[in-house]
Amino acid sequence: MKSIGVLFDLDGVLIDSESEYTKVWSEVNRRFPSQYPDLAYRIKGMTLDNIIATHYAAAGLGDSVRATLHELEAQMSYKWLPGAKEFVEWLIAMDIPRALVTSSDNKKMEHLREEIPELEGMMTELVTADRITRSKPDPEGYILAANLLGADPKNCVVFEDSLQGVKAGRASGAYVTGIAGTLPASVIEPYCDMVVNNFEELDRDALIAKLTR
Repeated sequence: MKSIGVLFDLDGVLIDSESEYTKVWSEVNRRFPSQYPDLAYRIKGMTLDNIIATHYAAAGLGDSVRATLHELEAQMSYKWLPGAKEFVEWLIAMDIPRALVTSSDNKKMEHLREEIPELEGMMTELVTADRITRSKPDPEGYILAANLLGADPKNCVVFEDSLQGVKAGRASGAYVTGIAGTLPASVIEPYCDMVVNNFEELDRDALIAKLTR
């Protein structure tokens, strides 16, 4: 069987955190106003470095924004989204390689380990913001993850919820499954091969069959 891989975004895909992040970034935007009232939605899927470079570097607020974000992140709680943990456990049982591809930095990952300690160990590879130079919608993270798994991106499935993320998955050449919720299905659908509301709706066998045929 050819080498395949399953590549996951984190927030809004595996863990229930996107609504909290919307509140967090709305608060950051209140304290340090950008030119966009909807900043919390514009930056979904972007790395913190990219957000700062794009929206705060000119004002010299990068360090203050970073410190505020980490302060607010430390107060967040994370939990698995419906069906996500069960799907990852199924992949492990099927011996299908898995990678986490997230815009989160090391500080965020430390908090994730406290909240959901088992998640990181359930992945074969981990690609965080600290391992890439170009943020989503650039496909760098997904291409790197596929290579680390020893698979061609076209033989991988990407699970994403943000517009930046599904664009990155599509640009990588992978099969893109959108998770609706963070955004309406109609917004991400043009960049997806399939859209579901959660992992409980997913036909696991049919999906893997698409990658192995």
